Amino acid sequence: MLLSIHVKNLALIQEQEIEFGRGLNILTGETGAGKSVIIGSVNLALGGKADKSLIREGEDSALVELVFSAEEEALACLRKMELPIEDNGEILIQRKMTTSRSISRINGETVTMKQLQELSQHLISIHGQHDNQILLHKQKHLEILDDYAGDHMIALKEKLSVCYRDYLEGKRELESSHLEEQDRKREADLAAYEVEEIENAAPEEGEDERLEARYQKMLHGRKIAQAAGEAFSLVEEDGGGNVSANISSAIRLLSSVSAYDDQVNAFTEQLTDIEDLLNDFTRGLSGYLSDLEFDEADFSETEDRLNLLNHLKDKYGSSLEEVAAYLEERKKTLYKLQNLEAFLKEMEERTQEKKKEALLLAQEISNCRKKAAKELASKMKKVLLELNFTDVAFEVLVQGDPDKLSGNGFDEAEFMISLNPGEETRPLQKIASGGELSRIMLALKTVFAGKEEIDTMIFDEIDAGISGRTAWKISQKLELLARRRQVICITHLPQIASMADEHYYIEKKMQNGRSVTTIGQLDEEGSTRELARLLGADKISESALENAREMRHQALSSKA
Repeated sequence: MLLSIHVKNLALIQEQEIEFGRGLNILTGETGAGKSVIIGSVNLALGGKADKSLIREGEDSALVELVFSAEEEALACLRKMELPIEDNGEILIQRKMTTSRSISRINGETVTMKQLQELSQHLISIHGQHDNQILLHKQKHLEILDDYAGDHMIALKEKLSVCYRDYLEGKRELESSHLEEQDRKREADLAAYEVEEIENAAPEEGEDERLEARYQKMLHGRKIAQAAGEAFSLVEEDGGGNVSANISSAIRLLSSVSAYDDQVNAFTEQLTDIEDLLNDFTRGLSGYLSDLEFDEADFSETEDRLNLLNHLKDKYGSSLEEVAAYLEERKKTLYKLQNLEAFLKEMEERTQEKKKEALLLAQEISNCRKKAAKELASKMKKVLLELNFTDVAFEVLVQGDPDKLSGNGFDEAEFMISLNPGEETRPLQKIASGGELSRIMLALKTVFAGKEEIDTMIFDEIDAGISGRTAWKISQKLELLARRRQVICITHLPQIASMADEHYYIEKKMQNGRSVTTIGQLDEEGSTRELARLLGADKISESALENAREMRHQALSSKA
């Protein structure tokens, strides 16, 4: 249930907070007072398009906050999205809009528009002023029918979507494989050449990096050998500058007198450690010098191999791993081209099998739709009769054509209606007026309300084009809906307003030289005066108030 809405700096609203109750919440007000801004605020908070022009003039941001008491489905959605859950089970949704961006939060956690919209499906159903128009679009009728069919339909359509996608992929591959013979031979020759070139080279993983390091070492080998050789001479070769021999002599001299002084003994041990390190160094450097022997033939062979590997990378990939992957792909292509007849037969069989599977799923979906169509039509007729369609006939026509298979099946659906006895049903969009569309949409909402677990329904002028006895019928239907859930309704009809459990008045007035929309909750007397205004009283006289009280009494009596 929507507990409250807080709006700041949006359109003509400076700052307003409304607390809603259970049952039927009615919002009325003069034309142009800003009634639809309230519904627009809810839509905005729940992930609707952010229109920066709605930020109140002179302000740099607008804010909408909604507080819901959540049912288990909504809480399960929060857990699925790993969002925080308050101890009291309430859900706080905030959306702040600036001139450059908008930020949305659920229970203080920043969320995406997708997350907002997913959660809103478990919280609220909104009927906007122009939503009746979707009934005029035949393609929408199939969507409505599928929604009514429920979870089983969702599961079937998901399976069909995957199967049909596999079928299309196979079909496209099959079509691309039907090359002209000359083209096929040319492609096969190219694939064979590329496979042979790569296989003859037989590159190994990481080979190019190893060869490059070796090549650089050989390229600078002479300079390295000269420097390393001179270093070795300074340390090890015969002569007065031989470091190793000099250290050995120093050790012998110190050892001869180390018995007389412990500090001399320590120096001797340090020199001995240095001698060991120097011996390790000279052995390592000697081995390194041996490996540095420059071989012109080896250098040339390494250079040629590197050039070959780089040539392969230039043609087939930026690395040897990519070259290897390209080789495998071309080998498959070559096999396919060399064994085209067998390949085409196998692919044709596989593609036809996928099509057959998709058709079976589409037929199952069609059967499910036809069953749901009968049930929906029966319930719609019952509700339409309650909404003052005295001789109505309603059906949902489902027609299938397997030749029009798609990822959504092969059906078309259309709402058909007859408003007069003895007449055949005809497409709804051809015969329904604006007021009739409003009632048909309310009937749909009523039928769906019996299947859905959503606790809050909002109607923005569902009564468009309606008056008189029909208005009473609609008010009674809204009141029945409100017995099981929260209903929030913007209306201009006194018959509907008289049914209010909670009544709010929306008013536009001047404050400090600027237009401001305010919303206030009416007490019983205030509600009576507003009913008198809605009944058309230019002046709220005692007789006008008496008429309003009588209407209110009639409404309350029908609710008992």
